[in-house]
Amino acid sequence: MLAYVYLTLPDVRVLATANPKETAFMRLRTDEAMKDGRTVRRVQRWVPYSRISSNLKRAVLVAEDDAFFEHEGVDFDQIRTVIERDLASGRTVRGASTITQQLAKNLYLSESRDPLRKLREWILARRLEAALSKARIFEIYLNVIEWGDGVWGAEAAARRYFGSSASSLTPSQAALLAGAIVNPRVLTPAKPTRRLLNRQRIILARMGGVTPPTQTAAEIERPAAAEAPADTPAPASDAVPAERVEEPAPADTPSTP
Repeated sequence: MLAYVYLTLPDVRVLATANPKETAFMRLRTDEAMKDGRTVRRVQRWVPYSRISSNLKRAVLVAEDDAFFEHEGVDFDQIRTVIERDLASGRTVRGASTITQQLAKNLYLSESRDPLRKLREWILARRLEAALSKARIFEIYLNVIEWGDGVWGAEAAARRYFGSSASSLTPSQAALLAGAIVNPRVLTPAKPTRRLLNRQRIILARMGGVTPPTQTAAEIERPAAAEAPADTPAPASDAVPAERVEEPAPADTPSTP
């Protein structure tokens, strides 16, 4: 079974030089919309790593994976810590998925919690780390994650919520966007809830403690793919990437699974 799983996984090496045109999550949202009889527009504008604000890079690292430099795709120390904390508290405080695992899931897999799906995610995460630089992994992640209904990637999110480009996001704006990643359908920067504002404050306070990965000369010179049309049909989003910022759950908001 392990051999079958390993051999049937996609080849991630193409991502070293080619930007993904679509992800498994984008297709999933499209299917959901079609089943519900909804027409949803997909907004995504791909931007190279150098044109994404360092404020957003720091904020996302704090919110999602502050040990990004210290693992090779899967953070087993974090998994153990989370399991111990959940057992002690009797509830799930936050997930333990790394940015690389989240990217593997978004690109190729689904939201299923099936153990076999998790195994595929772990293998793909290790493959991504072996084939790509940290900066390239982070670049793809920031361009394909959901940031609201039909909003995909940092550039589309910056334009939708702040009327600016991803390169000019302020620390406050970046922290608000990063805080919403955990559940972009519930936590929207357009109408920040008390919970999202609390996450923003936590992220802002910790942003100075992380440093984004630098990009190699080859990656900087590599031209970005053409921007995806703003009117491409797409899905409503409700993906819930793993939460990396610890916080007390407000009484009026259910805790993050």
